[in-house]
Amino acid sequence: MSKDEEAILEVKGLKVGIESTSILKGIDLRIPQGEIHAIMGRNGSGKTTTANVIMGHPAYEIEEGDILLNGESLLEMEPWERSRAGVFLSFQYPQSIPGLQVGNFLRKSVSSVRGEDAARGSGFRERLSEAMEELDIPKSFLSRYVNDGFSGGEKKRFEILQLMLLQPKLAVLDETDSGLDIDGIRTVAKGINSVVRGTENGALIITHYSRILEHVNPDRVHIMIGGKIVASGGPSLANLLEDNGYDWLEDQIAEGVVFE
Repeated sequence: MSKDEEAILEVKGLKVGIESTSILKGIDLRIPQGEIHAIMGRNGSGKTTTANVIMGHPAYEIEEGDILLNGESLLEMEPWERSRAGVFLSFQYPQSIPGLQVGNFLRKSVSSVRGEDAARGSGFRERLSEAMEELDIPKSFLSRYVNDGFSGGEKKRFEILQLMLLQPKLAVLDETDSGLDIDGIRTVAKGINSVVRGTENGALIITHYSRILEHVNPDRVHIMIGGKIVASGGPSLANLLEDNGYDWLEDQIAEGVVFE
């Protein structure tokens, strides 16, 4: 099997702008099957833009490059087509949907992405019950309206519940540790690992801090500054960044230090 076939996601020379302003300035990223990668960076570095462009947000213009899922380009696909192809995006600020119960939403989502059979009968109910138990979500949660009055932690657990039921090929998780205490981070990390580790799926975590990475233990960490990935390395790179800051990292790069 070639490297291209083994990669769940490949981003090649990606340059992206919005309203004549360049945001991403040549991103290269490769996530093999079964791996979890993380992108860290300051506000405005291009992290969330990367997530939105992978999912097909219409506001952004692809100036150059390509995004491949299992070797096939996503660029001509609409967001809903990317979702059906196996791309999942968790939102930093998920919207509430008053009037739509969580249970119905989950069943419709699974039916739309994985097919009607996956959302029927005892098999679906068992998978739902197991995932909710793993995430410490009470059964009463299913009768609540989607994200309506949810705390920050409940919103994040709900997104990971969706992730566990949908089993996407690629999960893009934007600030998924936001609003979580340490117990919540452990629970969410456990859910992420269950979807990716030992499978042909992959995940990209976008975060400011290393807290969640301590529990997910990513295979690679990429640092983004000014719309470019300026350093990549193992999990220890996140700890170095947390201890020393971005200014220190930029000084190291200027001095020719290479992180592996």
